[in-house]
Amino acid sequence: MKTALVTGASRGIGLEITRRLAAEGYALTIAARREPGLLEVAASLRETGAEIHAVVANLAREEDITRLAAEHAEKYGALDLLVLNGGVGAEGRVAELPLKTYDLVLNVNLRAQFQLIQETLPLLRKSAGTAPARGAKIVALASITGVAGEPGLAAYGASKAGLISLCETVTLEESRNGITATALCPGYVDTDMAAQKRDTIGLETMLTTGDVAELVLAVSRLSAHAAVPTIVLSRAGEQIWRA
Repeated sequence: MKTALVTGASRGIGLEITRRLAAEGYALTIAARREPGLLEVAASLRETGAEIHAVVANLAREEDITRLAAEHAEKYGALDLLVLNGGVGAEGRVAELPLKTYDLVLNVNLRAQFQLIQETLPLLRKSAGTAPARGAKIVALASITGVAGEPGLAAYGASKAGLISLCETVTLEESRNGITATALCPGYVDTDMAAQKRDTIGLETMLTTGDVAELVLAVSRLSAHAAVPTIVLSRAGEQIWRA
């Protein structure tokens, strides 16, 4: 039985990834900050026969991350795929952005991801040792703004650039243990987080949650011999390097 842990699993990209993984037969720990939506998703997936363990966790709280990793360990004892999807967005130019907002974005989008990787590495190593041909995978939802800067997204882009670097370093350090990490960097995806952009860039130009989920599944199917440090998923059009 393959196991996965998905953060930010109650809506948007995380929900679609969760659905796809459940359909693939993964036993899942799913996490989100708000209890009602998370429990609703868990109940719906259990009706399909999926094994789901739901954990309410706020990635801004260190103790919640520790508890999330511990609950997955207690439930399943190993981890084949860690999907770091939970995060926060924030708009604001460098000249005006409050440092309080900057700190929140960097804490949730980078520090929390570092901590969750750190706390689940023993489980990932265990799974990779049990299935050395497949290994274990980490997929982190970064952003194209971590690759190419976007005006007004300084803090968000900085946090995602850090996440891209973190994934590369994890692969360098842990591939000998059968673990690789991939930073997935999409442009604007049609989710609640990007709802304010539907009128300005056009809903018809936005990526779908299914586009992102397909790439997560593709990475999960690679052998332990393959490492994909970064995947950039751009919206079709005349400008590639833009959100």
